Amino acid sequence: MPEVDCPFCDLADRIVSENAWSVSVRDLEPAADGHTLVIPKRHCASFFDLEPDEVQACFSLLQRERNALQGTLEPDGFNVGINDGVSAGQRVPHAHVHLIPRFLGDHPDTRGGIRHVIPTRR
Repeated sequence: MPEVDCPFCDLADRIVSENAWSVSVRDLEPAADGHTLVIPKRHCASFFDLEPDEVQACFSLLQRERNALQGTLEPDGFNVGINDGVSAGQRVPHAHVHLIPRFLGDHPDTRGGIRHVIPTRR
């Protein structure tokens, strides 16, 4: 059921791809060209509260979007991430998965990937 004022509950004009349980859209504040969000259709704040069919649908769509971006942008790699909860950086309280294409040279030192999201843990 859609939540009032949730920006991810009404995406009809932004949908790039969809299946029975999820949609994909391009991120409005992209970290890289092709930055895509995969979002379950049912409003649910935490990815961990999704039903198994919803999780499977999200990962199926994530794979489809990865293949599409691989064909158009030809990135060298991808970051896949879920920010779950305010302390983890989740800004929209509707579960979603980030798919971020990465290119050689787009950052001076990519070793460790997402491990360096907490600066004191480097």
